[in-house]
Formats: sequence, structure tokens, C-alpha cells
Amino acid sequence: MFMKRFRNQRGAALLETAITIPIILLISVSIFEFGRAYQTWQVLTNAAREGARVAVLPATTNDEVVSTVTSYMTSGRLTAVGTASVSVVRNVPFGSTTASRVTINYPFTFIVLNPVAQLVSRGTTTGAPLTMQAAALMRNE
Repeated sequence: MFMKRFRNQRGAALLETAITIPIILLISVSIFEFGRAYQTWQVLTNAAREGARVAVLPATTNDEVVSTVTSYMTSGRLTAVGTASVSVVRNVPFGSTTASRVTINYPFTFIVLNPVAQLVSRGTTTGAPLTMQAAALMRNE
């Protein structure tokens, strides 16, 4: 009698484990994915700031600003640097003076969450690539 009850409990434990493990794995992967997204956003913000620092220097060209931004993004290990768009706008009104604004648009793709979302629902846009934007504005000296 005792052995029969033990077997039923083993089956219940196996079923609970089979249901719980995928949920725990999905939560863990989501934490890593959103951490990677946050790190990418930080690199973009710093790259825009570095570009704005170069943009406010006298006698610099927009190509030098874009080169600084892409160099920073490459050193930050962003993979789709070639698909990012960098916009430099000089002489933006800023109080009683002017400023330079550098804006970066970067396509970010979730590595694991996008395929998982596609498995659950075909054609869904959940987990699809999204465009991250970072901008920096610095006063011209």
C-alpha cells in the first residue's frame, strides 16, 4: 500500500517539474535579454554623448562625428553598427546660445525571445526588432 502511494507522488512530481522548468527557463532568458537590451541602450547613449562632444569642437565635420560614434559603438560590441543611422544637427537653439545634437537610431533584435514568440504565435510582432534611439545635446562653446 505504501509503495502504491509513493508511485503516484513520483508521477505528480514529474508533471510539476515538466510544467515548471520551461517557465523558469523563459524567465531566466528574459532577464538576460532585457539586460542585454539595457546594456545596448547604455552604449548608444554614451556613443551619442561622445559624438556631441566632438560636434561642439570648432572645425570638426559631420563625418568626424559619425566616425567617433561608430567607433564607440564598435568598441561597445554592437553588431549592427552598419545599419544604425546617426544624425548630427548643429546650431540648435539652446537658451541664449546654440547647441549640437547627435541622434542615433539602432535596430535591436532579441536573440531568444523573438523565436520563442514566433513558436507561440506565428506572425506576431512580439519580440520583433525594435529601434532604440539615443540623443545627446551639448552647448556650443
